[in-house]
Amino acid sequence: MRFLPVTALIFVAAAVGGWAGGARSAPRAPAEPAAEFAREPSWSLPQPRDVRARVEKSLDGRPPAEAAARQRLDETWAAVAAGRGDILDAVIESIAAREPPAAAMVASMARNVTPDASWLDEPQVDTFLRDAVRLWWGRELVRRDRFDEALPLLGGLDPTASVDPATLLFHRAACQHWLLDADGAIESLDRLLEREEQLPARYARVARLLRADAAGIDRDSLDHIARRMRDVGRRLELGRMGAGTRELQDGVVESLDKLIKKLEEQRQQQEQGGGGGGGGGSAQGGEGKPMDDSRVAGGKGAGDVQNRDIGAADGWGNLPPHKREEALQQIGREFPPHYREAIEQYFKRLAAGGEER
Repeated sequence: MRFLPVTALIFVAAAVGGWAGGARSAPRAPAEPAAEFAREPSWSLPQPRDVRARVEKSLDGRPPAEAAARQRLDETWAAVAAGRGDILDAVIESIAAREPPAAAMVASMARNVTPDASWLDEPQVDTFLRDAVRLWWGRELVRRDRFDEALPLLGGLDPTASVDPATLLFHRAACQHWLLDADGAIESLDRLLEREEQLPARYARVARLLRADAAGIDRDSLDHIARRMRDVGRRLELGRMGAGTRELQDGVVESLDKLIKKLEEQRQQQEQGGGGGGGGGSAQGGEGKPMDDSRVAGGKGAGDVQNRDIGAADGWGNLPPHKREEALQQIGREFPPHYREAIEQYFKRLAAGGEER
C-alpha cells in the first residue's frame, strides 16, 4: 500500500480554485454512480442566497458599521452566486464584519496563532453561527496539518444543517484518514460522494482516491506503522509532545517489536527448513548428514524453559542502537526501500524532538 499525501491532495483540490461551496467552474457531466454510492443523498448543497439570509438572521440583521465593509460583502456574495467565490469564506467574512471575537479569530489564524474561541460557548450565540465558525475553524486547522485538533470541531457538526456540507464532509474525512480511522473516513466519503455529480471533478477524484486508500489500510502492516510514524513526526514538528504523542510512540515501538519478532521467526523457520532438505551430507554419517526420520533425537537438557523478567522500567521499548540497525537491515531485506527510509526518518525525528519518553 502506497502513502497517500493527504495534505497535498487537499491543497490541489482546495487551493486551485475554491472548494465545493464556492468555485464550480469545471462542471461535470452527470454520471451513473458506482453501486456502493447509489442511494438517495442525505444532504443537499444550499443556495448562496439562502445561506446569506440565514447568516443575516443569526446576526439579528445588524449591518457592518462601515459602508465600505457592506460594499465588500455585497461583492463577495455576488462572486459566490456567480460561482467565483467560496461560500464558507463569505460566511466568515460576514460574521467577522459584525462580531469582533470572530474577527479576532480570523486574525489569529492568519498569524497561525491558536484563537480564543471561548465566546462560541456563550448561550446568546446563535447555534447556526456557532457551527459555521467551527466549520471554518476546522477547515483552517486541516490546512495547517492540525488534524487531531480539527476533528473534534468537525465531528460534531451536522451536514444537513451546515452552510457548506461538502466542505464539512471532505475535511472531516481528511482528518479521519490521516488519523487512521478508516471506517470513519469511508463513512464520511460515502456521504460526500452521494452528491458526486454536483462536485467539481477535482474534489470527486480526490475523494475517490482517499476512499480507495482508506479501504486498503491493514492494521497489521508495516505501512500502518509507517503512517503512525508520519503522524508522530507531524506532531513533533507542531511542538505536540504530550501524552497523546507519547502514546503513539509507544504503539509504534510495540508494533515494530512485534514485526521484528515475526521476521526473526520466519527467518529461523526458513533456515530450519533449508537444513532438512539437503541430502548432500557425508555418506559415513558425519556432521553434515541429516537425522533419519525414524530415529528419536536425544537431548542433554531437561527441557525446562524459564520466563524472563523484562522489568517495568520506563523506556523498555527503546531499541539499543545496534539492535535498531539490525532491525533496519532486516526490514530492508524483507520490504521495499521506502519503508526503511520512513523508519530511519522516524528515529531521527525522535532524537531531534526531545527525550520526552
